[in-house]
Amino acid sequence: MLKEERQHNILNEVELHNRVLLTDLAEKLDVSIDTVRRDVKELDGENKLVKVHGGAVSTGFANHSPTRNNVYALEEKIVIAQKATSFLKENSVILIDGGTTCLELARLLPANINLTCFTLSLPVAMELLGKPNVETIFIGGMLSKDSQIAIGSNAIHNLSQIKVDYSFIGTGYVDSAFGLTEFDWDIVQTKKAVIQASKKTVLLCISEKLNSQHRFKTCDLNMIDTMITELEPEHPLLESFKNQDLYLL
Repeated sequence: MLKEERQHNILNEVELHNRVLLTDLAEKLDVSIDTVRRDVKELDGENKLVKVHGGAVSTGFANHSPTRNNVYALEEKIVIAQKATSFLKENSVILIDGGTTCLELARLLPANINLTCFTLSLPVAMELLGKPNVETIFIGGMLSKDSQIAIGSNAIHNLSQIKVDYSFIGTGYVDSAFGLTEFDWDIVQTKKAVIQASKKTVLLCISEKLNSQHRFKTCDLNMIDTMITELEPEHPLLESFKNQDLYLL
C-alpha cells in the first residue's frame, strides 16, 4: 500500500471515530506500529490530525472551533441534531454527551424553550453558556485531554445523583447484534452511568459508524430508546436495526 493511500485510510478512521489507537490502525492496514506512528506524526505536522499518546484524535474533536471547518460529515451531523431537537419540551431536563454530533445539538437548541441541561463535555458546556434559556450544569470529574469530557469516579458518582428526561449520547461504534462499543474503558464506564441516569436515552450516530464494533462494550441496543441517523428510517442500511427494540428516526 502506497504511503498516500495509507495516510488517507488513517485520516478516514480518525475522522470517523474521532479517536483511534496506533495498534488498531496497524492491524487494519496490516503494517507495523512504527510505520503508523511515522504516518501519524507526519499528518500531525500537516495539522490534519492531532497526535496523542498511543493514538490520534481528529482536529474537529480535539479543538472547539466556532467555525467548525474541521468537523467531519458536518452536514450529516446537523441533520441528526435537527431531528434530536424534536424531543425537547418546555422545562425538560436533559443531558448532552460529548463529541461533535452532540455539540451540534447544543448549538441547535431552540432559543424559545426553557431547559435544564447537564453535560460532561467542556465544549458542550461552553456552547450552552450562550443559550439564555438554558440552565447549564457541568458534571465535574477528571477531564480527558483527548475528548475534553469529565470521566472517572467523581463524574460517575455525580451522575448517580440525577435522573434526566432524555440523554443524548454519541458512540465510537455501533453494531445491530453487539450494541455500542468504545476502545476507551473509562469512557465506557461514564457512558454506562449516563444511561443509568436517564429515563430515556437517544443515540446520535452518523450512518458510517453502523455495523462496527470495538473491544469494550457500553451496552446492548435494548438499553437505547432511540437511534437517530441522517438517514430515513426506511433506508436499507438500517434494516438490521429494525428488528431491535429501538425507535429509529
